[in-house]
Amino acid sequence: MRRSATASPPETAVTWSEEQTFEEGARLAGRLSAGDTVLLEGDLGAGKTVFARGVAHGLGVDPREVRSPSFTLVNIYAGRLPVYHIDLYRIERPGELSQLGLEEFIGTDGVALVEWAERLDRYRPRQAVRVHVEDRGGGCRRISLDDSRLSAP
Repeated sequence: MRRSATASPPETAVTWSEEQTFEEGARLAGRLSAGDTVLLEGDLGAGKTVFARGVAHGLGVDPREVRSPSFTLVNIYAGRLPVYHIDLYRIERPGELSQLGLEEFIGTDGVALVEWAERLDRYRPRQAVRVHVEDRGGGCRRISLDDSRLSAP
């Protein structure tokens, strides 16, 4: 899928299992390239990590390796592109972000997957894929995807 010169309209998917949420992530991976950032938002337990695992799998990473980096804050995986899986759950103040060295991961040679992206503050890229995962109960998830990336000139 080629990117248009303007932002894509938001997309929505409803999934009924972890496997379907995983597949939605893998589907997105086919549209990603080096330098892209995926901003994952949603409540605790909504399915952000399952979606991220699907994206990583779609980028050639063994999904069994992908774990939430809640304590390490950043996990790096080798795939067809490097995958930088960042989890900001434990970040309490914007000043803590400067210690993470996010500029080494966001917008570089790989794909950055950022969980709890609403905490990015000034590090939030203007052009990114924003994914909001909402737990609707009973195994149902509503996944909203807003792609603000623009095509290269």
